[in-house]
Amino acid sequence: MTNTVLNDPPFLAQLIVEGLNRYDDRPCMYLGDTIASYRDVRLRTSQFTQALQSKGVKSGMRVAVISGNRPEVLYNIAAMQLAGCCGTPLHPLGSLDDHAYVMNDAGIEALIFDGSLFGQRAAELKEKVPSLKHLLSFGETSVGENYSALADNFEPLPLIVPDADPDAISSITYTGGTTGKPKGVMQAYRSSAYMTMIQMLEWQFPEDLRMLIATPLSHAGAAFFVPVLQKGGCIFVAQGFDPDAIFNMIEEHKITATMLVPVMIYMLLDSPAAKTADISSLETIFYGASPMAPARLKEGIERWGQIFYQFYGQSESPMVLVNMRKEDHDLSKPERLSSCGRPTSWLKVALLDNDNQPVAQGEKGEICVRGPINMLGYLGLPDQTAETLAGDWLHTGDVGRLDEDGFLYIVDRTKDMIVTGGFNVFPREIEDVISANASVAQVAVIGVPSEQWGEEVKAVVVLRPGIESSEALSHEIMAEVKAAKGSVHTPKSIDYVEAIPLTAVGKPDKKVVRAKYWEGHSRAV
Repeated sequence: MTNTVLNDPPFLAQLIVEGLNRYDDRPCMYLGDTIASYRDVRLRTSQFTQALQSKGVKSGMRVAVISGNRPEVLYNIAAMQLAGCCGTPLHPLGSLDDHAYVMNDAGIEALIFDGSLFGQRAAELKEKVPSLKHLLSFGETSVGENYSALADNFEPLPLIVPDADPDAISSITYTGGTTGKPKGVMQAYRSSAYMTMIQMLEWQFPEDLRMLIATPLSHAGAAFFVPVLQKGGCIFVAQGFDPDAIFNMIEEHKITATMLVPVMIYMLLDSPAAKTADISSLETIFYGASPMAPARLKEGIERWGQIFYQFYGQSESPMVLVNMRKEDHDLSKPERLSSCGRPTSWLKVALLDNDNQPVAQGEKGEICVRGPINMLGYLGLPDQTAETLAGDWLHTGDVGRLDEDGFLYIVDRTKDMIVTGGFNVFPREIEDVISANASVAQVAVIGVPSEQWGEEVKAVVVLRPGIESSEALSHEIMAEVKAAKGSVHTPKSIDYVEAIPLTAVGKPDKKVVRAKYWEGHSRAV
């Protein structure tokens, strides 16, 4: 009989404890007015863990979190791992109905929230989520209990790693998707541990790791916590995203690495401070969550150097499927700036056709994955789970092609494909052309209803500072697309907007962009 415990790998809880135990006085976190050493974070983690356990939060319990960036979020990330509960982050910009749907669907029993920002929302959710037993606030609250004050009552103890089944559910993360209600992606303990292993093996972290987190700690930012601990580094956390503040933090603290989504990089490039800020300490900019326009990536490399590192993944198979190293961001090979890099050697990544067979070299196929990083399935959705895991592959829904050197190019999402007049059009190819226009800061290309064509191509554009929209500019952009891709790909119309809506992890939210154009039509968006 196989002894499965004999072969169990380490999980995040062990990596957190081992990392926090390595050092005492070394700085671990800067956030606002808080400067915390490794000892400080270790002791506070113990207190927060005991506070959770005192409220009956235990292995497998479903816990949701909504907060701004504050020190308690980091302590709670570690405490939830040590308590063994199953976490679900809530989108800070989500509506009450969105949050209530997610919490009811996941069967959330405890809500941890930032009392200063989300106290009213917590009170509303208490009325809408029958399964909710505990409301724990970072700080003073009129709803539930002050989690931080509760933690103060406990004497710090040595951190203890809980037992865990590799295939037990460690988190349920909700994807916006392109159609219908969000789906709860169930991830196992093995998935996050294996993802972290690949990060440590492949990602180009600086030796002196001073990591700036500019995204929400409760979402993408948390994925860097364990690697920083394992490297003996320090996390510097921004409280919101402001280009001037980000440049100041890089200068003041000699930041050596950060993680940004493309829209943040665009904002930094377009900021007047980009011309004067000294960011010479910065060795690596990790970027991902959505494709970056090649023209803007070229601009970034020319301004800041070859310091960009791209990662690709999704909630169902997170972050480390494909990586493009800093040296591969080569301006002498401009076509490569459209790539997301080479698939990792630590997973099986293939391009498959509709019959789950590999496509020929250079042909387009759906990016599919096998490996311990893949999700367990969608919560309560057996049909969608079966579809996504068909043929014992995880189907990402992304269409890609490999070049002769093994670099992967993502053509587009299968669900984002526009069918116009019987032709299949992939928005990503059009977006790359439009983003090369000197007036364009960001662009999202979508299909909108058309009586003649079924769907027609529309571009939704954010202009760079100081640029005014005009009919002449629209004609210029359309002509550039027609010259590069042909008339079928050319937008029939262009709308100019102040901003493109984003998902919780900073991806352009095309579901929201499309919604107003499809209102009253039968097609799901």
